[in-house]
Amino acid sequence: MTISPLLFIGLICLAGGGSLLPAKAIWLTIPSSGERCVYEMIQANVVVVGDYLCIDQDNVGLGPTIDIHVTSPHGKELYKKTNETHGQFAFTTSETGTYFACLSSHHDQSHYRVNGTAIVSLDWKMGIRTKDWDAGVELELRKSEERVNEISANIIYLRVREAFMREINDKTNKRVAQLSFMSLGLSVIVSLFQVWHLKRFFLKKKLI
Repeated sequence: MTISPLLFIGLICLAGGGSLLPAKAIWLTIPSSGERCVYEMIQANVVVVGDYLCIDQDNVGLGPTIDIHVTSPHGKELYKKTNETHGQFAFTTSETGTYFACLSSHHDQSHYRVNGTAIVSLDWKMGIRTKDWDAGVELELRKSEERVNEISANIIYLRVREAFMREINDKTNKRVAQLSFMSLGLSVIVSLFQVWHLKRFFLKKKLI
């Protein structure tokens, strides 16, 4: 399980009439043209599973079909399907960043009414929510175990990070100390040289 990322709430207009929404279990209305994108900020090494279902609330029979593609923060395509009514995508994140799932109506809707809109249920699950748990006490025990594992992993990460920062701090302090001693030594040498030079000057002038 991973710590649930913050959900960004907002609506941003895209070219072609698309929009962006934060990822969670939601219903989306997909227009006949353009696309809608769901996005989520996800940490690295997280299991992600998404289920989608396209329906028509007015017709029980044939409904619209959609195209869907999922991309990584750097635009790498992780999943792509066309002319689908339902499906599931799954992947493990390789980097921390914003992941996108974009849906659009399939260009050929000859089996469906013209200018119709598709209604899509999209459930984007991450970490512990992707597990297929049994009901009852075992569920809570497994969830607790996952939380403990997550806390343990975070503690290990913090310890490694602390050791790394301590090492950098020690090296910095050592270098500062070395520079201080070098500066002190140089100051002593310059002072001795000045005393010797002044003494020699006074001797030449027979002032002492």
